[in-house]
Amino acid sequence: MEQGAARERATERPSPPFGDAARGPEEAARVPEQARAESARGEHTHGEHTHGEPAAPGAAPAPDAAPASGVAPASSAASAAAPAPVPARAAVPAARTAPTARVVRHSVRGQILDALRTALVGGELVPGEVYSAPALGERFGVSATPVREAMQRLAVEGAVEVVPNRGFRVTERTPRELAELAEVRALIEVPVMLRLARTVPAGRWAELRPLAEATSAAAARGDRAHYAEADRAFHRAVLSLAGNEQLLAVADDLHRRSQWPLISAPVVRHGVLVADAAEHTALLDALTAQDLAVVEALVREHFTGSNA
Repeated sequence: MEQGAARERATERPSPPFGDAARGPEEAARVPEQARAESARGEHTHGEHTHGEPAAPGAAPAPDAAPASGVAPASSAASAAAPAPVPARAAVPAARTAPTARVVRHSVRGQILDALRTALVGGELVPGEVYSAPALGERFGVSATPVREAMQRLAVEGAVEVVPNRGFRVTERTPRELAELAEVRALIEVPVMLRLARTVPAGRWAELRPLAEATSAAAARGDRAHYAEADRAFHRAVLSLAGNEQLLAVADDLHRRSQWPLISAPVVRHGVLVADAAEHTALLDALTAQDLAVVEALVREHFTGSNA
């Protein structure tokens, strides 16, 4: 009788918030079945957990409460004690949809972070200027939240600094800071390059030629932002041959910091980009020939000759 009353109450339950008009014919037909399942689950919880009154041991299960497999239970008491399988399966689709929203949100933040980095390297975001997250969000066509998250990441990298109640100020870097970054990069990468020159077969260096050519193409166009990406990709590919993930992470962070524009020269001259790109090809030639003296000289000059 209780399960019969549950079915009657389920048929009297009001429609979902958007109504059956928003559902397809097949989907609307499933609504009563879902309502009965929810009602049965509610009675089961009420009996066992709220008042501690289990279902009567002698009560026979209603046809709707039969297992989905069609196999009859061994006894009515075991059937009353076992949880209904239908509600458990009904909860799975909702659980699967939750990670999707988080992935999309992270993707938006990543795209904004890339766009802000490009604007920094290209000089669109001026050193010393303060930019608010809402204003930048309007510029990119997004809310202020992913912009603020991306700016906080840039603050960790040293590209901007937080200005309370105003936004983020682009860091004003000096030639001294650039020289310090070049020194640290040389201390890390020169020994690694020399070791790779002695151990890596010549054929592996030939595989990196397309990356060096990509930097030359970007430099020829005067495309500072794409050159910065191609330059980091080339250096990552070379250092990856050392097989040290921590080295890659540290070197890439230092490399990115060295690419933020100086306040006195926000945009590197076209000739400097072309010269830097040519050094990539020369470095591959020296590595292939195992000419250690030229490798060391080229790496040090590459770091100190520009902020690329």
